[in-house]
Amino acid sequence: MSSGELEDITMDIKLRATLPGHQNPIFCVEKGYDPHTFFTGGNDKGVVEWDIEKNSFKRILCAVTSSVYALKLIPGTAILAIALREGKLLFVDVQEQKLVASLQLGKKAIFALAFVKQKNELLAVGEEGRLYVIDLATYKSIYELQLSQTTVRSIAVDENSNRIALGDKDGWVYLLDSEDFHVIERMQLHTMPTTSLAFLQNRLLSGGRDAQLIISEVGQLSNNFSFVPHLFTVYGIYPHPVEPFFATVSRDKSVKFWSNADFALLKNMSRDKMQDGHHLSVNAGVWSDDGRYFFSVSDDKLVKIWEFQQ
Repeated sequence: MSSGELEDITMDIKLRATLPGHQNPIFCVEKGYDPHTFFTGGNDKGVVEWDIEKNSFKRILCAVTSSVYALKLIPGTAILAIALREGKLLFVDVQEQKLVASLQLGKKAIFALAFVKQKNELLAVGEEGRLYVIDLATYKSIYELQLSQTTVRSIAVDENSNRIALGDKDGWVYLLDSEDFHVIERMQLHTMPTTSLAFLQNRLLSGGRDAQLIISEVGQLSNNFSFVPHLFTVYGIYPHPVEPFFATVSRDKSVKFWSNADFALLKNMSRDKMQDGHHLSVNAGVWSDDGRYFFSVSDDKLVKIWEFQQ
C-alpha cells in the first residue's frame, strides 16, 4: 500500500456519533464482548455499556464504589476487568451481568491493565508503583513487584518479543521479560510522567506529559526518534488492528491519526479542525476488534464514535 493510498483511506475517518449520558469526566473505554457494544467508565458510580448500531446508551453494566480508571475485556471471554481508584479490581461477567471476583490490590488507585495471552494473566499497575500479576484461572494475585517508588500509570505487552513496557511518574520506562517479570532495562525517556505506551511492530512508542512521543527499539530503550504529536500530555497510543496507522489522544482535546511508516499526520480530529471535536481533555481511546470504529472519551463527559471506512 502506498502512502498516497493510505492517506486516501484515512481521510474517510468520520465522526459517527456523539453520546451523552455520563455526569462526570470519563477516564477509560474498552471494546465490548458483543461486537456492536463497548464500555466506558470514569468518575460516575457505574460502568456503562453502549450500543454502536443504535448510537445510544444500552445499560449500566454494574455499580462501583469509586472512580474507574481502567477497563480490560479478557480476550476470548465475557469477563470485563474493572480497575478502581480505591485499589480494587473487579471481574464482571458481561453476559450474565454478575460479579465473579473482587481483589483488593493495595490501598491506592489502579491506573492501567494489560493481558498476557500465553500465560492467561492480567497485569495491573497503579499509584503504589507495584506490578500485580493475576492468574485468570483462579482470579488470584500470584506475584507482586515493587517496580517504582512513584506512580506507574501506563503498561503495554508485546506477545511477539515477550516484553512488557511500563512507565512511571518520573518519566522512566521499564522493559520487563513477560516470562519471569525480571527488569531487562530501564531508562528515563521523558522529562515528565510517562503517560502512554504501545508496541508497534518492532518498536516501542512512549508518550508523556512533556508532550513528546518517543520511539525506541523493542530490544533496547533509547530515544531513536521523537516528535511532538500534541500540545499537551499524550494520554493514549492505539495501533490499528489491521491497517498501518495508529491513533493518539491528548489533554489538548484532540484525536489524531498517524502513519506507522513515517509518523506523518494523516488526520487531526480536534475542535480547531472540526466543530464536533471534544472540547476538553481526551483521556482514552480504543479500536473495535475489526478496526472499523475508534471510540474516544473525555473530561467533557462525552463519548465519540469515529468510523473508519475502507
